[in-house]
Amino acid sequence: MELSNRQKQIIEIVKDNGPITSEHIAEHLSLTRATLRPDLAILTMAGFLEARPRVGYFYTGKTGSELLTEAIKKFKVYEYQSVPVVVKEEATVYDAISTMFLDDVGTIFVVDRDACLTGVVSRKDLLRASIGNQELDAIPVHIIMTRMPNITVCYGDDQLIDAAKKLMNRQIDGLPVVKDSEKGTEMVGRITKTTITKAFVELITDEHL
Repeated sequence: MELSNRQKQIIEIVKDNGPITSEHIAEHLSLTRATLRPDLAILTMAGFLEARPRVGYFYTGKTGSELLTEAIKKFKVYEYQSVPVVVKEEATVYDAISTMFLDDVGTIFVVDRDACLTGVVSRKDLLRASIGNQELDAIPVHIIMTRMPNITVCYGDDQLIDAAKKLMNRQIDGLPVVKDSEKGTEMVGRITKTTITKAFVELITDEHL
């Protein structure tokens, strides 16, 4: 976050004199406590300062990059997951291509009748299947899909940064968000590269705070 000149001054005062009360900070700046209250609240919420009742304010010693890292680690997958785009196992390659085109996604997940994840199909998979083949409506999608357990997944309580690392390391467009149940590995959502971008935009604009 971008600090104002006054907020920077407050940090320096607390760093040199902490623990220090808001009254004494106000005296250093020749301002009223009421004027400083919003700045102190922002600095405390952002993690630059720590406040203790009847003691005063402390400087946490954390840099902007450290605070940014802490904020990112608080993001959870379930906060950003979206509705997964799926087809059933009995769907054809033609059905999968149509679904991918209509929903404008790069990855389609294949589920069984219990909504449990059984496979994943990418644009490359569909392109390979369609080259030179005129009977796409006769080929079951399960013939060309990558099957469980060879699919990278994530869970709702995972850190979003860990999901981002999986996307990057595997060089894939999306991850299925799943939960384990008696039925199997149930699909509950998806995380994509667009999801990660949205999270970082929110962080920069402080919309997540």
